[in-house]
Amino acid sequence: MARKKTSKRSKRGPRGSWKGNLRFGLVSFPVQAFNVRLPEGSDIVFHQLHAKCHRRIRYEKHCPVHGAVGNDEIVSGYEYAKDRYVELEPEELDKLRSDRDRSLVIDTFIEPGELDPIYLDGREYYLAADGAAAREPYAVFLEALRQQGRYGVGQVVFSNREHVVVIRPHENVLLMQILIYAAEIRAADDLIPKAAPAKNASREVKMAEELISQWTQKNFRISQYVDPFHEKVKKLVEAKIKGRDVASPEAEEEPQVINLMDALRKSMPHGKKVKAPGHAKHASRRPPRSRRKSAG
Repeated sequence: MARKKTSKRSKRGPRGSWKGNLRFGLVSFPVQAFNVRLPEGSDIVFHQLHAKCHRRIRYEKHCPVHGAVGNDEIVSGYEYAKDRYVELEPEELDKLRSDRDRSLVIDTFIEPGELDPIYLDGREYYLAADGAAAREPYAVFLEALRQQGRYGVGQVVFSNREHVVVIRPHENVLLMQILIYAAEIRAADDLIPKAAPAKNASREVKMAEELISQWTQKNFRISQYVDPFHEKVKKLVEAKIKGRDVASPEAEEEPQVINLMDALRKSMPHGKKVKAPGHAKHASRRPPRSRRKSAG
């Protein structure tokens, strides 16, 4: 029986998205960045099909003169005038980068509460020590951040663009999160009118505070949430393959419209009453059970 060949990539492990030095002060050590997100995390992927023949739609890189072209025939160009380009080779761009541009340079350290989550880009990367010599400074930097309860903020050239990033401990590794520049954030006031302060609503506010306190969960774990729609789509796909119909879920009854005070009161666990200001004890209880992964 012939042995199954093992690819070189599987032997070497996953490929990093970026390599360079992490620098702060006079300290510098090489690291690699690995994408946090698992591409195979969801097995539900939809493709575009032609409605007439049901074949998959393909996208080709197309030249108006020569038709379809391969990646090896494509170069980068900057449009300096209408339909006029200057071509730039990767080597020419690389020569423009200094040692600092090839490094992840920490400029300052902040407390976690100073970073508004609105600036998180959504792209996250684990940083790994690149080589045996980098392991000690990596471990020292990780532990120092953890002990101080600080995040590092700096800049790095990533995907041919300079980004602001935050470096923070995550379990036993360093995590790099890409940030959005302040100039890229829309001002809420430009889109949504400011909410008027509630008048004569101190009792409602107090009850809302108590409701939040009662529903506060300690030791929160995001793993308690699963995607129920994912399973429904899988069942629908399996049924359609076998030529069966899937019954739609029963329509849920719309909640009755009640006034704010009644809504807050009915949301309280076991109908607990709110104590007068200054006497409320904020005992932490678990919130109503959310969708959790089934055991096994």
